[in-house]
Amino acid sequence: MSKTTSSPSAAVSDPPGPLKLPGFIDGRRPGGFQLRTVLLCGLVMLLDGFDTQAINYMAPAITQDWGVSKGTMATIFSAALVGLMIGYLLLAPLSDKFGHKRLVMAGVAVFSLSTLASVWAQSPDQLMIMRVITGIGLGAATPSTIALTAEYSPKRLRASLVLAIYCGFSLGFVAANYAADWLIPAHGWRSVFVAGAVLPLALLLVLIRQLPESISYLLRRGENAKAYALCRRIDRTLPETDKAHIEAESAGPGKRVKVTELLSGRQLLGTVLLWVVFAINLALFYGLQSWMPTILADRGYSAGTLATAASMTTIGGIVIAFVVGPAMDRLGAYGSLGTLYFVGCGFLVLMGLALGSPVWMVLAAIFLVGCAVSGGQKSVIALAAAFYPEEVRSTGVGWALGIGRVGGIVGPLIVGGMLAGGMGHEQLFLILAGPTALCGLIVLYLGHRAKRLKTA
Repeated sequence: MSKTTSSPSAAVSDPPGPLKLPGFIDGRRPGGFQLRTVLLCGLVMLLDGFDTQAINYMAPAITQDWGVSKGTMATIFSAALVGLMIGYLLLAPLSDKFGHKRLVMAGVAVFSLSTLASVWAQSPDQLMIMRVITGIGLGAATPSTIALTAEYSPKRLRASLVLAIYCGFSLGFVAANYAADWLIPAHGWRSVFVAGAVLPLALLLVLIRQLPESISYLLRRGENAKAYALCRRIDRTLPETDKAHIEAESAGPGKRVKVTELLSGRQLLGTVLLWVVFAINLALFYGLQSWMPTILADRGYSAGTLATAASMTTIGGIVIAFVVGPAMDRLGAYGSLGTLYFVGCGFLVLMGLALGSPVWMVLAAIFLVGCAVSGGQKSVIALAAAFYPEEVRSTGVGWALGIGRVGGIVGPLIVGGMLAGGMGHEQLFLILAGPTALCGLIVLYLGHRAKRLKTA
């Protein structure tokens, strides 16, 4: 009789068998807790994109108000990029010590408060300093949001969900455009900074209560009870117990991660090649974003066409994410991204041939180029999230983004130099297909190398 009348308290206190990460998450369908985590990370990325891009739409009003030159405004634009590199390279690795949640909250707090302080800027120098600080906050938050999304996503959906939250970054560009168009005529350019500060501060209150910490980080800190509590939020059928045992791949208690781990042993070659892809892709992205309006204007297209063209690049990157993400999850991350780059070569050649054609054909070609270049930029971030193991993921993604920014800085200079040297527009797009193909070759090699190392 005693076997059939055991007390409920005894039943719930029995510890489950060892839980193994990431298999515990990979073997379950994502529930409300995980999807809410992904949504919160996506909102952080959206506001990140808003604060990154808003200054570009405010530039004409700032120039008119302060009477500054285009060169001065270019310095203000670059200030945020400098801050981003600092955040990516120096602050992202701190997630090992302080956790992803704290890095996200600290980053959101920094970029929202510095954006709010920008409302009272009285000179270009003051605004430039605020933009550097804003960039630091943005750079600190982004790698940890990507790492949290990847950790709480099952492997079969990981690339899709990482791509989805990074689409939030692009949507932030669009939101900044509409906000500036609505707020500046009615309330002046400083009102856009107010919007860019109040929204993330409001989100910060939600993040404090709702954003979970990394389970693997808690295990490395020896906080097993907190880690198990998060596992129970993923799977409510797990019993209540304080004796659960959780195992994580290469994440034993007390393990510390150093940046040098990215450049040691088997990681070295893969990391360097991944940095090359990031740098090339961002050079292409910013080079085309910077000079496409000038190219179209030189070919006689209207100002309205130029504005639409800028949106088509972003839309193309978002649309292709819903194709490439599932393909990376189901067919393989390396093969899918490599294919996108090779197809992108054809899109760039088509762009050169479409110049001088009717507007609809040019916009269609720009959309396709956006699929390859903007979509490739998002997809290589998802690839990095899959390439690096959890304990070094935030550092790996952060450094890849930081090194990639070098490409973002030199890309417009290279494209501008080629145009200044008298290169024709058609020839320019034909030449740009070369580095795009190189990205495809590198990605396919990384996939071949990953398979070889896995079976070694």
